[in-house]
Amino acid sequence: MNKLDLKIVMPVYNEELNIEKVIADWITELRKLKMSFKLFAYNDGSKDATRDKLELLKQNYPELNAIHKENSGHGPTLLTGYQDRTPSEWIFQVDSDDEMSPAYFHLLWNERKNYDFLIGYRTNRHSPLPRKIISFISRFTVTLFYGSGVYDVNSPYRLFKTAFFDQLIAKIPSDTFAPNVILSGLASLYQARCKSFDIPHSERKLGEVSIKKWKLVKAAMKSFYQTIRYRFTLN
Repeated sequence: MNKLDLKIVMPVYNEELNIEKVIADWITELRKLKMSFKLFAYNDGSKDATRDKLELLKQNYPELNAIHKENSGHGPTLLTGYQDRTPSEWIFQVDSDDEMSPAYFHLLWNERKNYDFLIGYRTNRHSPLPRKIISFISRFTVTLFYGSGVYDVNSPYRLFKTAFFDQLIAKIPSDTFAPNVILSGLASLYQARCKSFDIPHSERKLGEVSIKKWKLVKAAMKSFYQTIRYRFTLN
C-alpha cells in the first residue's frame, strides 16, 4: 500500500444509532480536502447492530475499513489503531459519538505543515462535577510529570505526525486506559510543535456513555497511575 496522507482512528462501541451519520459526515468532509485517506473504525466488541451497520457502510464508502475485535475498552482500542502499521503521514483520532463535528477538521489540516501535534480544545462542554475533577487531575498530572504544552489532554480530536510519535507510541503498554493523556504528555515532554484549536463540543444525542458513576472514578485512578508509571520508563 502506498503511504496515505491521513489515517483516521475511530474506536466504536455500541453505536448503532450514531454510526451511519458519523461515518457519512466524516468521509464527506474529508473528501473535500482532496487527500488520500482511510478511516479505520475499530468495533470494540459491540453488542448491538454496530457490526452489521459498519459492514453495510463499507459498500458505500471505499475509504472505510471496519475492524471487528473483542472488547478491550476504549484506550486499548485506540492503541490498536495507533500501532497499526498502515503507512500514513498523519494520524487523526476522533470518537464515534458525534460530539465533535468534522466541519472543523480543516482548521487542523490546513495548519499541519507548521506543527507536529494539533488538538481540539473542547468548548461549550457541560460536564458533571466528577468529570471536571478528573479532567483537572489528568491535566495536572501531565503538567507535573511531562510539561504544559497541551491543555485539553484527553481530547478525542487530535492530529499528529506519525514520524514524530511512532516509536513513542509503540512503547505504550497495550492495557493503558487513557493513551491520549500519555500522548499529550509526550508532545510536551519531547517539545513537539503543538497548536490548540477551539472546537465546539455538543452533548451526545443518541446512545449512552460507556463509563458511569463510580466506574469513572476507578478508571481515573487507573489512568493517573499508568500515566505516571509510563513517564518513569522514559529516558
